[in-house]
Amino acid sequence: MIICTNKMEYRLRSQCQRVQKQVMVNGEKDRVSLLVMKALVSRGSVDAVSQQMATHPQYLESFLRTQHYILHMDGPLPLPYRHYIAIMAAARHHCDYLVYLHSAQFLRVGGDHLWLQSLEAAPPRLRLLDHINKVLAHQPWLTACSHIQTLLKAGEQCWSLAELVQAVVILAHCHSLCSFVCGCDVNPDFVLFSKSPNDTLPAFSPYDAANGNTNVPQSLAAPSEHRTRRRSLESSCEMVFLRERIQKSQEERDKREEQFLQTHQQTDTEEEEEMICFADPSRFITDPDFCYQEFSRREEDRFQVLRIQDYSWEDHGFSLVNRLYSDIGHLLDDRFRSVATLPSLHSPDLKRAVWNYIHFVLGIRYDDYDYGEVNQLLEPDLKLYIKAVACFPDATKTLMCPLSLTAAKSSERTHINLLIMEARLQAELLYALRAITQYMIT
Repeated sequence: MIICTNKMEYRLRSQCQRVQKQVMVNGEKDRVSLLVMKALVSRGSVDAVSQQMATHPQYLESFLRTQHYILHMDGPLPLPYRHYIAIMAAARHHCDYLVYLHSAQFLRVGGDHLWLQSLEAAPPRLRLLDHINKVLAHQPWLTACSHIQTLLKAGEQCWSLAELVQAVVILAHCHSLCSFVCGCDVNPDFVLFSKSPNDTLPAFSPYDAANGNTNVPQSLAAPSEHRTRRRSLESSCEMVFLRERIQKSQEERDKREEQFLQTHQQTDTEEEEEMICFADPSRFITDPDFCYQEFSRREEDRFQVLRIQDYSWEDHGFSLVNRLYSDIGHLLDDRFRSVATLPSLHSPDLKRAVWNYIHFVLGIRYDDYDYGEVNQLLEPDLKLYIKAVACFPDATKTLMCPLSLTAAKSSERTHINLLIMEARLQAELLYALRAITQYMIT
């Protein structure tokens, strides 16, 4: 069964329920207002990634559902493992924002703070994922049946097939999200991850506003552009309450940050655990010199081309992943369809060129596509930007945004980065699922 937001049985706060009943959601602008407002009711803020995606609310809902499902819903992997795998994935691209975020979540769900000292401090089973994490992040075409066999037949440390599939989905999700975070230049300079008032586990995920959940623990400033989208709510009798709640939450957040800065040099155990959230991503990386290499120029890689007619998402990947990890195939498929159908000033031909170009640089070929269109539709500086964000996102910290995107609306720039993220996600999944398929038939 596909998760539907209107059927989620989350216990919404009564004030937010009344707002939702009184507000008539008409069109995309009202829809994003409601999503953002649900997050604001709790803490006065939404996470930085959701802020960027909020210009495309249809996609945002799909993204939030998928992320919540793989990180917090039922599945074979325990919650601390899921967030640690996300840390490993984000560290490969030196994505400070995601490493900090999942380090905090790892501690909140009961993870051992000692694991955050380095990858060597993690359990052997998690360390076994390091190689496939490295390959999927930088050269996914090298993913082979032997990698799957090593993980599934590792003696006492072996993984089950269901656990491995969930781990692969988390790895691919976070690798591609690194591309979006770096492409949109999400600022990780100071992110305060405070515990719940009673030092208890947060009741819900910070990513599931689209599922009707209002308890969002992230404390990042909401963008000013959302203010205009909330005008449709002005007539609500709850607006006074919401404004007071938001203002109070903002004051409390500022106070917590000030206290944190004044006491961050304390050396007691609790403070040490909190500071681990700001760990250097390099401590979770082995073989740092392993990185993306030009696929099309390597002679030996010509034999590793993945031809889409031989293994595609629609005909092969979807059914396999959905069988081994219930419902995730539907959620991922909804993401791919959502990003393809988003309203945009870009022509369908240009969007297809972006998607196929990313797959091209990652070794995937479409026999029925004329790749000459890529050079016709994509300016050289845009091609360089797309390739950098998709293949080595950490390098985009020093890469200038192409003029064609600089002059575009914020929503159009975000749309390009969403296309990059989803094309990369699908590419990694195809390589990993093809290797799993080969293992299962041997």
